[in-house]
Amino acid sequence: MIPQNFEYSTPASLKEALTLLSNTDAKILAGGMSLIPMMKLRLATPERLVDLSRVPGLSGIAEKAGAIHIGAMTTHHEIEDSALLRARCPLLAQAASSIGDVQVRNMGTIGGSVAHADPSADYPASLLALEAKVRLVSAKSDRTISLEDFLVDTMTTALEPGEILQEVIVPVEQAGVGVSYQKMAQPASGFAIVGVAARAGKGFARVGVTGLAGKAYRARNVEKVLLETGDIAKAATVVGDGVDANSDLFASADYRTHMAQVYTARALKQALAGAS
Repeated sequence: MIPQNFEYSTPASLKEALTLLSNTDAKILAGGMSLIPMMKLRLATPERLVDLSRVPGLSGIAEKAGAIHIGAMTTHHEIEDSALLRARCPLLAQAASSIGDVQVRNMGTIGGSVAHADPSADYPASLLALEAKVRLVSAKSDRTISLEDFLVDTMTTALEPGEILQEVIVPVEQAGVGVSYQKMAQPASGFAIVGVAARAGKGFARVGVTGLAGKAYRARNVEKVLLETGDIAKAATVVGDGVDANSDLFASADYRTHMAQVYTARALKQALAGAS
């Protein structure tokens, strides 16, 4: 398939990129691993692509005041390979290492993935377990919101017209907390049929789930049961409660729900084993 005709812009500054977005029906190109296939299928038909690859200051990983700031154009490979993240926020580095293949990890970006809001993407589960925030900027505003509020529905986010996701903010991991990201991958695409991220320790649990529902979500019911009972198996059984599970040719709703229980138990067991 061939995409419809479109204008292509490569702004050299954030200000220029924001101006282009405010004046046209444009889509941001931030790696293109998801957008380009959708354009070829004509599921996305933007009048203009605004390529952020030449905009300075949109990539990089830095620790500031107890949090780690990750520029939106930072690639999956850079996150996977970051010594800072491996030491200070290992869950995110672990999730990045499971994305697609080497080519995808070298081209795809965290901002592009998060803003695309694919319900089977890997990052959201870990970012929800981390209680991450995203910084959104436009020509007229600059705001920071939780990732939970940012994810609205399938491929739908809280981004307003003219806004760019500038950075993702995650906390430095607490002492005594173990982490794990466990994923059942679709063999052709590498996306998560089900993916579960867990952070757990004594009196502490955070669980994020991707692939099961129309959007990634934080499984507070799992956290509650685990903290109340200490029973991993019992906690895992409630991961799909109240969720309208996805169903497709590869995995039915019942199968996905069952596998979500399996992978939740695995993630919690590994996270608790790693707690110290």
